[in-house]
Amino acid sequence: MAASESGSKSLFSLDSYHVSEELGFILPDPLEELPEYYQPWMDIALRIPELVHSHELRSLINKMPLLNSQFLQKHKELRLAHLVLSSMTMGYMWQEGESNTVKVLPKSLAVPYWEVSQRLGLPPILTHADAVLANWRKKDQDGPFDMENLELLVSLPGGESMQGFFLVTLLVELAAVPALRCIPKVINGMRCSNSEAVATALEEISQSMQDMADALKLMHVYVEPSVFYGIMRIFLSGWKDNPCMPKGLVYEGVSTEPMEYSGGSAAQSSLLHCFDELLGVKHEKESGSFLTRMRNYMPPAHKQLIHDISLQPSLKSFVLQQGSKQLNQAFQDCVTKLLALRSYHINVVSRFITVPAARARQLRNQSQDTNGEMISKAPTALEERGTGGSGIMTFLKTVRDQTRDAYLPEKTTDVD
Repeated sequence: MAASESGSKSLFSLDSYHVSEELGFILPDPLEELPEYYQPWMDIALRIPELVHSHELRSLINKMPLLNSQFLQKHKELRLAHLVLSSMTMGYMWQEGESNTVKVLPKSLAVPYWEVSQRLGLPPILTHADAVLANWRKKDQDGPFDMENLELLVSLPGGESMQGFFLVTLLVELAAVPALRCIPKVINGMRCSNSEAVATALEEISQSMQDMADALKLMHVYVEPSVFYGIMRIFLSGWKDNPCMPKGLVYEGVSTEPMEYSGGSAAQSSLLHCFDELLGVKHEKESGSFLTRMRNYMPPAHKQLIHDISLQPSLKSFVLQQGSKQLNQAFQDCVTKLLALRSYHINVVSRFITVPAARARQLRNQSQDTNGEMISKAPTALEERGTGGSGIMTFLKTVRDQTRDAYLPEKTTDVD
C-alpha cells in the first residue's frame, strides 16, 4: 500500500507549469483591455501600423505620459501590458527601417516595460509568448478556433500577412496540445515500466506532430513572402547580433548601459524544446547554445517544464530495455515526425527568406546601376540571419541533422 501511495504522489503532471488542458502553452482567453488608467498605451498600440506608415509613432510615444505599472495586478493584465509595450517598442525602434535606428528607448515606455517584464520573468522585447500566445481573440466566442474566426489583439505593419503569420503560428501551437498532454503519460508509463502505455502515448505525440506540420502549411495560404520579407521581418528583429544596432539599446530610466535582446524566433516556442528533451535529441555547440538562450524568452513556468522533462530518465534507454516492437516503432515514428517538421520548417524559411533575400540583392544591384535608389526596403542586416539573430539556414539544417541522431540503433528496430 505504501509503495502505491508513494507512486501516486510522484506522478508527473502539467498542473504546475501554466499549461492549459485545452490550449497548451497558449494563454486562454487573453484580456482585450487594460484598466482605464493605461488608455494612453492602448490608444497608441491599437494604431501601430498606421502610425508607422505616417511616421508619427515615435513622436507620439515621446509625448506619452510615464504611467505607474503598479495598478496591473493580474497575470492576464501583465501579459496584455507586455504585448502592448512590446509592440510599441518594435514600432518605435524600426519606424524608419534599419537606416535610422534609435539608441535610446524613452523613459515613458522603457520604465513600465522593464517593470512589467521583471514581474513576468520575460525580457523587454517582443517574444513568441507575446505576439502569438497572448495575442488572439475569437470573433465569435462560440465559433471554432480557426483562421476565419480568429484575429489579433495588437498588430504590426504587414496587414493581412502579419495577421496570418501570427495566427498560423498559433494554430501550430494548438495542434501540439494532444502531444503536450501525452508527455506525462510517457514519463509516468516509464516509471511503472508500462511499455504499452508509453507506446500509445508516443503514437499520439507522433500524430500531433503531423497535425503541427499540416497547420504550418497554412503559411503559404495566409502569408505573402514578399510582404513577410520586405515589410514584416524588421519589426520582429532585435538588438542582439544585429549589425544595425551593434551596441544594443539603452532603456532610459532603467540603465545607462545599453542592453541586447534577440528578436522573435520560432525557437522561443516551448514545443520543440519539450519534444527534444523527451526524445533525447541533443543540440551541441552554436545551435545548442542559441536554443538554450531562447529559453530565457519563454514564460518561466514553460522554461521550467522543459528543464524538468530533461531531468527524467532516458526514454531512449527505456525503449531499448523493453524490447517491444510496438514501442520501438512508436519511438522511431516520433523522431521521424519531428525530423519532418524541422525539414518542412526549412522549406518555409527558404520560400519566405532565402528566395526573397536573393531577389532583394538582385534588385539592389540593378537599382544601383540605374538611379542609385533602393528598390527593396528589406533590411540588409537580416538577409542571412533569422530575427532571433541566428545564421538561419546553417542553424536550421544543423538542428535537423542533430535530430537524426535520436533514432534507435538499426538492429533494435527488428525486435519481435
